[in-house]
Amino acid sequence: MRFLPFVLALTCASPAFANVPCGGSFSSFVNNTKAEAMRLGHDKSTVNTFFANAAHSPAVIKADRSQGVFKKDFIDFSRAVISQNRMSNGASYGEKYKSVFKKIEQNYGVSRGVLLAFWALETDYGQVQGNFNTLNSLLTLGHDCRRPELFQPQIFAALELYEHGDFDPVRTQGAWAGEIGMVQMLPEDILRNGVDGDGDGHVNLKTSAPDALMSGGKMLKGLGWRAGEPWLQEITVPSNLDWSKTGLTHKISVGDWAKMGITARSGNLGKSNLKASVLLPMGRKGPAFLAYPNFDVYFEWNKSFVYVTTAAYFATRLEGAPAYQAGNPDAGLSDAQMKSLQTKLQKRGHDVGKVDGILGAKTRAAVQAEQQRLGLPADAWPTTALLGAL
Repeated sequence: MRFLPFVLALTCASPAFANVPCGGSFSSFVNNTKAEAMRLGHDKSTVNTFFANAAHSPAVIKADRSQGVFKKDFIDFSRAVISQNRMSNGASYGEKYKSVFKKIEQNYGVSRGVLLAFWALETDYGQVQGNFNTLNSLLTLGHDCRRPELFQPQIFAALELYEHGDFDPVRTQGAWAGEIGMVQMLPEDILRNGVDGDGDGHVNLKTSAPDALMSGGKMLKGLGWRAGEPWLQEITVPSNLDWSKTGLTHKISVGDWAKMGITARSGNLGKSNLKASVLLPMGRKGPAFLAYPNFDVYFEWNKSFVYVTTAAYFATRLEGAPAYQAGNPDAGLSDAQMKSLQTKLQKRGHDVGKVDGILGAKTRAAVQAEQQRLGLPADAWPTTALLGAL
């Protein structure tokens, strides 16, 4: 369930991979990519075999252009994807691979709930890994001029995996955006973070849960995961909280939040010196969380605010946290209203990115700024009242 263009696990292209022009005829693009691969030192015969069945995939382009899931709010999305079946399977798999999770925690400091949640949301514990030919997905998106700098490096990384015996250009399948395996990792991520967790001499993220989980743990550590620290915690907030201090751009010590009346809904707050943000995914009347430094690492895995918040919350549930208190949030905006709001915010000088109807980080920041200016509760949740006031 990795959604582009919001993925950040896609690593930046190196200058050596910026020489293949996008667009034009697909066959010319493939030929230019082959020439670039040989220029980089790959064997001509290997390159020809690797690209022998290359084909453009209209289905990939269609999937890339229709990512409507991001227009769901946190409550709708989290309730849709966190089922009792996934909770039960999470407990079962956590026990089945107990020794693997213990090793991951020892080596990388990543708690088991975090990886179980990704495993569930990405592929339903490996059951739905995608049926797109991975090489053709990467070639199609590398040829498309929307984000070639993100996808072209993955083509060459897949070629390197092929040379290692860990990628089949004809048979390797995965998500439409080129991710492979149980936790949906891109070829570059596999090259850098792949771990042979079952000791068979290969990194196979499609059929080996130990390989997939160990690789995911290593990747998270490389992205900055801090061992032994929390990532997200449901909290109770006082009704008189200064809402302008909430949101991911505002980081205050846990001790200071406690002085403002923040309390943990269950258990205890994290260490008082940890910096944290009060996260209100649906405004001051909805669920409330304290987001710790490790929460930021989630955005290195996926850029969608709703997906990230859901994955982090799911991880806490898999480790025993209660279901969140939904509260009674103000109704959100329709797609047309959200686009209208973004247009109005742009006219007022705010950078909201693309006018796409998605309540992302930039739109939230702009909403909060306008709420402050208008004297409204600055909780970054857009309402019809705000839209009317603008």
